[in-house]
Amino acid sequence: MEQKELETIATEICDTYDIFAPPVPVEIMLQKPRDNMWEELDPSQLSGSFMSIRDRYSPRMSLARMLVRHIAASDWGQERNLHTILGDTQLLNMFARMLLMPKDMVLGLTSSARNPKTMSIHFEVPQDDARERLLELL
Repeated sequence: MEQKELETIATEICDTYDIFAPPVPVEIMLQKPRDNMWEELDPSQLSGSFMSIRDRYSPRMSLARMLVRHIAASDWGQERNLHTILGDTQLLNMFARMLLMPKDMVLGLTSSARNPKTMSIHFEVPQDDARERLLELL
């Protein structure tokens, strides 16, 4: 049930930001929240210590997790019960993957493009996260 709720909320966020194609602009979402959805944050002011750099796209996943935490703590997120749902680290990471690889965009790929390597390039995410997202959508 939680996964379905999170998919719906991720779609709502993408719709609010008029995001219809990858890559999802997570940096802009952090800097320019729509309708005061959450607190504005300037990623350039952040310490690099929280960023994972094991993969060239790892910083985008770190920013997505940060965005998820901001969304969950915001009034907007609390109205959708995200602060409770995302208390689990696995669900927080899953929601970050949902934001960067929205279900409709993944399912819109050709079947041959639905593999970790191609999705990594297409969505600008680490291959491991693309693999996890594919497993979540099975």
